[in-house]
Amino acid sequence: MKIKQTAGHDVLGEFAPQFAELNDEVLFGEVWSQTGVLPLKVRSMLTIASLVSKGITDSSLISHLEMGRKNGITKDEMAALLTHVAFYAGWPNAWASFRLAKEVYKDAKDEEGHGGFFGLGGENTAYAQYFIGKSYLKPLFKAGDIAAANVTFEPGCRNNWHIHHAESGGGQVLIVVEGEGYYQEEGKEVQLLKAGDIVVIPANVKHWHGARPHSWFSHIAFDVPGLKTSNEWLEPLDEESYRKLPE
Repeated sequence: MKIKQTAGHDVLGEFAPQFAELNDEVLFGEVWSQTGVLPLKVRSMLTIASLVSKGITDSSLISHLEMGRKNGITKDEMAALLTHVAFYAGWPNAWASFRLAKEVYKDAKDEEGHGGFFGLGGENTAYAQYFIGKSYLKPLFKAGDIAAANVTFEPGCRNNWHIHHAESGGGQVLIVVEGEGYYQEEGKEVQLLKAGDIVVIPANVKHWHGARPHSWFSHIAFDVPGLKTSNEWLEPLDEESYRKLPE
């Protein structure tokens, strides 16, 4: 999708029309719009790092910080980005950039920007009783017997032990889209999960899954069609066992 930008024409349209056209139509209309290779979030991160490295902390950096937030860079990611750049661009440049970034993100909520490509969704109040910590749910589609939803866990959040019952077929498939988390079946070692990992959960197996202590975690959950399917929610994973999991 082509990005619509008018800043060049708005500010310099009369004084430097050719520059305004190159800025709006070429830089943003063509280069920034090539999201198939570099997503907008990545382009924003690269641009911000470049500006900070050159010591540019004027309105152009503010605009790109605001654009970066709009393109999905979270407050924590922005802080990590500027901290990393500081070692290459210099401490004074980083300090100046942090002051601007704090202003841009001053009203940002902790959950902003999470959920992966599909977004955060609403707070998962319907199933809150089966979770330790806060989770979010965004239904994606339902086609016949197949349904999928994006589930996001705040750091430290996990669901209770549970079982997807079925006489035949059934179970669930998880596709991790953001962050890092855990999956564990009863009697087995815990699995560490990251974006791109896929977990096939058999029917009639007791298990749990959730976020690592210091990471947001999102996965798409697909319910596998089966005969006489039902979900049984059980006890939560105790805090001592969770704390002993590998970080």
